[in-house]
Amino acid sequence: MNKAGNSKITDMQIKAWIKNKEHFEFKKIETNLFLTFPPRFNIPTFKFRYRMGPGKKREIISMGSYSKISLADARKYAKQYNGQIANGTSPKLNLEARKSAESRENEVFTVEKLADDYYKERVLTRLKNPTNAISPLKRLKAAIGKIPIAEVTGKHIKDMYKKDLKRDFPASTNALQKETIRVFTYAVALDLIPYNPAQLLDVSYAGGTQEQRDRNLDETELNKLFTDMATAKGFGRVNYLTIKLVLLLCIRKCELTQAQKTEFDLANSTWSLTKQRTKKTIAIVIPLPRQAVKALSELFEASGDSSYLLPARKSQNRNLPHISDGTINSALKKITQVTNFTVHDLRRTAKTKLQELGVDEFVSERCLNHRIYGVAGIYGNHDFFKERKEALQKWADYLESRESNNLEDGTNAM
Repeated sequence: MNKAGNSKITDMQIKAWIKNKEHFEFKKIETNLFLTFPPRFNIPTFKFRYRMGPGKKREIISMGSYSKISLADARKYAKQYNGQIANGTSPKLNLEARKSAESRENEVFTVEKLADDYYKERVLTRLKNPTNAISPLKRLKAAIGKIPIAEVTGKHIKDMYKKDLKRDFPASTNALQKETIRVFTYAVALDLIPYNPAQLLDVSYAGGTQEQRDRNLDETELNKLFTDMATAKGFGRVNYLTIKLVLLLCIRKCELTQAQKTEFDLANSTWSLTKQRTKKTIAIVIPLPRQAVKALSELFEASGDSSYLLPARKSQNRNLPHISDGTINSALKKITQVTNFTVHDLRRTAKTKLQELGVDEFVSERCLNHRIYGVAGIYGNHDFFKERKEALQKWADYLESRESNNLEDGTNAM
């Protein structure tokens, strides 16, 4: 500390200390303003030290060395800081907040950052099935993620769609187109850009208008499906059981990929789906045929300590605790004996076969957890649980016969 009483430190004095290498810990310049010149320093440094708050905790601001800031400027800043203290404001916290704001202003806002912010703020908090957005956003970031959003043009986006179409999944490119529009609409809403560069590029620039599919697997194809799943290289037992359950229970793949074990009551052969977990926001208790209970019991064991029936695999993005919907799509690419079908075609197959098995239309619609429209939907509260149980068991027995006929060793039999 400065023992000089009221003597005022001058530039001449500081320069003499530097020249003579006269080191010291702290010398007081004025209220809360100090100069420090320890042996490890070649040039003295200004420090602003003060105490404030209930605990009178000491806070220190390093103002810079004498070579970077003059004695006059150090006194000017100290006067400002002391004024903030008098008003009950911490100069250090105020300074950090200002630096943070300046950093944000100077930050280059790329498409990658925009997509990540959009996913956190708009997808995770608002959509019932946020995993649907993961793949399109991943492809968006891979294509133009490094470009600052202010520099993105319609050509960038058009070229991205054109390249994505080479994957030969036009419906997937349409999903990319929809998410791209939403991402840049989000940027416009935040006043980050004046207009949406993707807005005028409709689906004709992406995958085009998709015709409604009517594909369903006939009996021969079901035979081949079970054979191929059992023998395809790298398909795996968990994928086999997953596809089988989607087909057997007439469910949407996301309802199974995101399922938690607590939803299942295997002792009573039921699966309780809340309305938040279904596409039509209709809660349903699904009766489980004995073949489904057997498959689920095996998946319970395979999932270990995870609370999810199908936990994320080591090779997957750990942002999700369960497998993504894309995992099932990738598995089906290994199927070669049955062509041109998707996971959703399995639901259409189930619906068709239930009709062929003589199941009542209302019952088959509720097996797929479809909403019943018209007067029957408004006034009818009957959930057809008993009828659905009988129908799904009949359907499971039929599938078991298809599987057993084509798996000689019986290793994957229901």
